[in-house]
Amino acid sequence: MLRRLVTPALLTAGLTVVMAAAPAYADAPGGTEVAGDLRDDHVFIEESISDVFPQAEQDVLVQSAADSEVPVYYVLLPEGTFSSESALDSYLDPIMADVGDGVYAGFVGSEGYFVKSPDLDPSALREIQSDAFAQGGGNQIDTLAAVPEAAEAEQSADAASGVFGAVLLGVLVLALAGGGLFLYSSKKKREAQKAKELAEIKQMATEDVVRLGEDIARLEIDVAKVDDPTRADYTHAMDSYDRAKATLDSIREPEQVQQVTNALEDGRYYMVATRARMSGEPVPERRKPCFFNPQHGPSQQDVMWSPPGGTQRAVPACPVCSQAVLSGHDPDVRLVEVDGRRRPYYDAGPAYAPYAGGYYGMDMMTGMFAGMMMGSMMGSMMGGGMMGMGMGDPGAGDLGGGDVGGGDFGGGDFGGFDF
Repeated sequence: MLRRLVTPALLTAGLTVVMAAAPAYADAPGGTEVAGDLRDDHVFIEESISDVFPQAEQDVLVQSAADSEVPVYYVLLPEGTFSSESALDSYLDPIMADVGDGVYAGFVGSEGYFVKSPDLDPSALREIQSDAFAQGGGNQIDTLAAVPEAAEAEQSADAASGVFGAVLLGVLVLALAGGGLFLYSSKKKREAQKAKELAEIKQMATEDVVRLGEDIARLEIDVAKVDDPTRADYTHAMDSYDRAKATLDSIREPEQVQQVTNALEDGRYYMVATRARMSGEPVPERRKPCFFNPQHGPSQQDVMWSPPGGTQRAVPACPVCSQAVLSGHDPDVRLVEVDGRRRPYYDAGPAYAPYAGGYYGMDMMTGMFAGMMMGSMMGSMMGGGMMGMGMGDPGAGDLGGGDVGGGDFGGGDFGGFDF
């Protein structure tokens, strides 16, 4: 059961006052219309912005609400509909009273991310809001779709913390049974997410292993006819390839992919060294792989580059990608499939950190690459507006741009991430 703050009688009395006193908002859709859509499929998207969200994204919200063990409702409104959080609260209170208990989440344009509930306390709402935002990775639909799991996890934690009180009341067995069901559900969802991430990261590493094997095969080398240094480099390349392939077959955790890409980085360098020796060219310097696509092999130089919305920094690049960046063009970036969409591997979420760590080393991951990945994911979120502040307490106040504790959503905790 969701955590209650007030008795039903007091809640009803309070909401009646709000319904009677709630002001009208010229730019807000009618509460009756919103409540009707929420009762129907748990999703309301104001008509003027409906074309911003493709039907597939709308279906994601409908399905996530349908699958949730906790009642979850989504409300998406145009930017500028409300000037303050108190105005938003006054608007939503009678709607929540009409529709019923549950978690209400949504956005007011690109500025206002909110999570409300008539029956959860502020600390629980802060946890749900923070967890869903972190899981959403900077995308509005992904953030909202993560709300049910965050709410269920909070509900599970609430059930666990209530065990002590249940002991005092003499109902320990029932409390443990209820908490166990919630924890089991959360565990199953975490396991499913982990399996999905493992499949995606394993597919990416498989493509890299196959690519290295094909590149080595193109050398068409006769080891009996080459000198000892060439034979040694070729043997090292083959051994690294075999190690990557064997390790790939045995990984059971996403973190283990680092062992695969570490072997691939080693094998690709020695494959390039072998090719150079066979062509009578100088053996290239041992450098980190091309940041834009590790399949390109060792980098030639560092170039200054910034991801969309991120900070410029030096990254290692192969000759082709270096020329592209220096001439103002887009480099050939390694794309991966995440949730059915192709996106740069460095923008694919923290599950891909071990993949990059094997290529670039954990020092780089905790420094330049970690900042690159986080900057790419979060850069466009840090612009300002209702989400223009740091992660923290989504307190009350105006949505315009001041102090969250008693001012604007734009200058405090949860208010400052533009999607």
